[in-house]
Amino acid sequence: MMTREELTEQKVQELFRTPAAGEEGTDGELMQILQRYIFGELCYTGSLDNRMRELVTITALTTIQALPQLKAHLGACLNVGCTPVELRETIYQCAPFIGFPKTLNGIGVLNEVLTAAGTSLPLPKQGTVAEGERYEKGLDLQKPVYGDEIKDCYTWLPKPFDEAVPRFLTEHCFGDFSTRTGLDGKTRELLTVIILASLGGAEVQVKSHVYGALKVGNTKEEVVCALVHASAYMGIPRLFNALNTCKDLLTEE
Repeated sequence: MMTREELTEQKVQELFRTPAAGEEGTDGELMQILQRYIFGELCYTGSLDNRMRELVTITALTTIQALPQLKAHLGACLNVGCTPVELRETIYQCAPFIGFPKTLNGIGVLNEVLTAAGTSLPLPKQGTVAEGERYEKGLDLQKPVYGDEIKDCYTWLPKPFDEAVPRFLTEHCFGDFSTRTGLDGKTRELLTVIILASLGGAEVQVKSHVYGALKVGNTKEEVVCALVHASAYMGIPRLFNALNTCKDLLTEE
């Protein structure tokens, strides 16, 4: 059986094509603790492959705006076979949840990485919805998974917001983003769980999207694996909050 140090070396070479951290630098000890935990333990626990783990990682890093680390892991994504379009769509997917300024920060880092790798920009468009179809096409994706009851939840708002808020959700979250190609629906839902868990304070939405992730084909183990992997970046308290809030969904037969 390989030691934790050997597993770390193997995984760091796979992802970053560089040796694992040694004693060098001002904080070699911290880097060894970090790498041996993430790359020597977490990366070998659960079913997700390198590609999916790195998509989870860049989702969490974009959400918490850890841009130097995002840059390193975008390179790792390319090393393990993620396509430029997949990376762009993963960061685009964050926009309705973290806002456009943080999403633009993430895209700026991605474009630096892609340019350095010799990728021609802009990447091919992945939008599939005409301007006048955003509500209809968004609802086509929203309703089978989540229903459309949200339109009745905000009737108490003053006009025009009683109608506009639910419509914006359908048109923007689902019509503008979920209809795009480049990532399948199963992956989008799993990454949305990671965005919401990484934000902290969005436990109601975490539970809703765990339900959605399971409904579109993710297994309970995959959901837990993604959350546990992301905990190295978002912190263990946010992992526990996410797990506790959706315990019933993850334990029901």
